[in-house]
Amino acid sequence: MTSVSSAGDSTKTATTMSAEQVAQTIKDIARRIREESARMRETVKVIHKSGAIEELTDAVKEATMAARDTSKEISETARELKERGVIRDTATAVDETARTARETAQTVGVMSEEAKQAAPETAAAIAKASERAKGRARVAVEKTKEAVRETTEKAKVKLKKGEKEAA
Repeated sequence: MTSVSSAGDSTKTATTMSAEQVAQTIKDIARRIREESARMRETVKVIHKSGAIEELTDAVKEATMAARDTSKEISETARELKERGVIRDTATAVDETARTARETAQTVGVMSEEAKQAAPETAAAIAKASERAKGRARVAVEKTKEAVRETTEKAKVKLKKGEKEAA
């Protein structure tokens, strides 16, 4: 006789099995393994015949090709932007806008001073308008600079991403 312990719901129960019972249990386990193996083989045959494996493989292939094509397009676009100098031109335009805004603010300042000397009563109104114009010009310059920074960063990221995927 052989002593076998089994644990169930945190209580231990000692069960004594004869050699014949142990042999029968092993035989039952072997039979279940054979039955499940046969069921698994049958399932694989059905899946194969249904075309599901081929369809899954085709779907993965299509997704991979789409990712490759997208990567190539991004890389080409980034290369074209770089070659055409779009980023450089945009940065130059921002600098020119900032310079023009400063010049406008200076011109408005000169006009304000001249108006103050020529017509003291309206000088206060002009000074006020001049300050508002200067403030708006500064805000416009900063917004433009920020937009160019963001665009440049996005283009750099796309360019780097495209170069990595192309490699």
